[in-house]
Amino acid sequence: MGPGGLITRLLASVATGHRFPSLIFWGPPGCGKTTLARLIAHSLNRDFYEFSAVNASVKDIEKVIPHPSNQLTLETPEAPVVFIDEIHRFNKSQQDALLPHVEKGSIILLGATTENPSFSVIGALLSRCRVTVLERLCEEQLATILQAALEELGLPLQPEARGFLLAASNGDARVLLNVLDIASAITQGNVLTVKDIEHALQKRQLAFDHGGEEFYNTISALHKSVRGSDPNAALYWLARMLEAGQDPLYVARRLIRMASEDIGLADPQALVIASAAYQACTTIGLPECKLALAQATVYLAKAPKSNDLYTAYSAAANDVQELGNLPVPLHIRNAPTKLMKELGYGKGYDYSHSAEGKKKEGIEYFPDQLAGRQYL
Repeated sequence: MGPGGLITRLLASVATGHRFPSLIFWGPPGCGKTTLARLIAHSLNRDFYEFSAVNASVKDIEKVIPHPSNQLTLETPEAPVVFIDEIHRFNKSQQDALLPHVEKGSIILLGATTENPSFSVIGALLSRCRVTVLERLCEEQLATILQAALEELGLPLQPEARGFLLAASNGDARVLLNVLDIASAITQGNVLTVKDIEHALQKRQLAFDHGGEEFYNTISALHKSVRGSDPNAALYWLARMLEAGQDPLYVARRLIRMASEDIGLADPQALVIASAAYQACTTIGLPECKLALAQATVYLAKAPKSNDLYTAYSAAANDVQELGNLPVPLHIRNAPTKLMKELGYGKGYDYSHSAEGKKKEGIEYFPDQLAGRQYL
C-alpha cells in the first residue's frame, strides 16, 4: 500500500494502459480486506459490486457483468470491480463459473478469504489471480484507526482504556470499531473508561478459525511443543485452543495420538494419562476438564520421547501395502479341524513361553518373503 507497494504500483500502471489484475486477499478477520477492495474500486473509478459467498450465487454475480455493446467490434464497457467475500465458501463448480469472466477481463475479481487459498481456491482460478497476503494489524496500526474513530465520535478515551481496547481487539480492526461504537453508546460519562470498554466487549476476542488454517497451525504448535519437551509452550497453545472454544475432546484425542507417536514405549504410562484425560473430558466437561488436559499436556511434554513405534508401524504398513496379503506360515496357523491338521496347519508349533519376553531362536513368524525383517 505504501510507495512502491504492489497495490500502489498496479493502480499507477492503469494510467499507462495496463489492465488492473484480479486479486485474492488472504488475511485474518478485520485486517482490511473489504476496505482495500472498496478503495481500489474508488481509485479506478469503476462500478463496485460486493457479494458474500455465504449467500450469493453465480447467477447473482453474472447479473452485474457487462456484455459487449457491439458484437462486431466487441467493444466492452469498463470492467466493474466484483468483490466476493469469503470466496473459499464457493464450491468448485461455482469457482469454475467465474473463470471465463476473469479470463476475458469482463470483471476485476477481488476475492477475500481467511483460509489458505492453496487449499480453498481451485488452481485454475488461482492461476488467473494474484494472491496478496494481508497480515494481522499491529497495535500501532490499530491505534491509527482508533484515533480517527475517536475524532469522528468526538469522545475522549482514558489512556488505560485505550491500551486495554487495543490489546483486546487482537489485531482485528472490526472488533475495535464495533466495541468503540457500543461503548460510546452505553457510557454515562464524558470520557470512555475501561469499564465502558469491558461492558461493550463482554469477552476478549480470540481469533480461532475452527477448521481453517489457524486451527491447524495451533494444533501443530501444541503437538510440536510437546514433542520438543517444552511444557510451558505446550500449556500456552493448549490455553489458546481451550479459551477460544475448541472442543476439549478433540484436544484430548490429539494428546492420545502424541502419547503413542512421540513417547510410545519410552514411557507407556503416557498413553494411560492421555486416555484418562479424555475420560475426564467426557465425565465432567468444560470448564473443569481444562486442568485434566493441562495435566496430561505437561506430563507428555516432560516424558522421555521415542518415535520407534511410529516408524516401526509405518514400515510394517508399507510392507502390507506393497506385498499384499502374504500367506500365514503353516506352523502358526490355527488347526481346529482334522482336515487342517492333515494339511499341516499348526505343525511344529512351539507352545512354550519366553519368561524374558525375548523372541525364541530359530522360529520364524513372518511370511517367507519377510523372513528376518526388523521394524524395531
